[in-house]
Amino acid sequence: MAIKATIFKANLQIADMERHYYQDHALTLARHPSETDERMMVRLLAFALHAHEYLEFGQGMTADDEADLWRKDLTGAIELWIDVGLPDEKLIRKACGRSNQVIVYTYGGRVADMWFAQNSSQFERLKNLSVINLPMENTRAITKLAQRNMQLQCTIQDGQVWLSDGNDSAQVERMLLKVPSIHEY
Repeated sequence: MAIKATIFKANLQIADMERHYYQDHALTLARHPSETDERMMVRLLAFALHAHEYLEFGQGMTADDEADLWRKDLTGAIELWIDVGLPDEKLIRKACGRSNQVIVYTYGGRVADMWFAQNSSQFERLKNLSVINLPMENTRAITKLAQRNMQLQCTIQDGQVWLSDGNDSAQVERMLLKVPSIHEY
């Protein structure tokens, strides 16, 4: 018998002073049996950083042709593709061909550094790709906020990101490893 996904609910209040985005989102996250709380919380953080009325979670963990998160326009064209972790370079290349903008959030310390070093020359050819690394101590701190039912606040201001559940909070640094070389979005 197959193990089913674990369902997490998050009420996420976002105050993004940089984008002037202030919204509450009631989210349902299905955590795949092979997914860690750390990866799930990085997906939730990526949602907060790019929140939009059309941003939604995809089946990126189980389907190579879907993102972890994506935003499509009204015609179904993919405007934004977000992957979390250390995806295969071929999948990233394919995503760059299908989407206006691709963002990969890496984490995991030295393993993420080695992954980026191994793939950076191929990534340079991808004009619409951003790669952002999240330090291990930051992702471990947000993992402590993971619960089946979460009440979270995310504040984004002056390049700083804070995620809090009312009792505990974590600051998250974003280290830009690759920026897109085109700016049409």
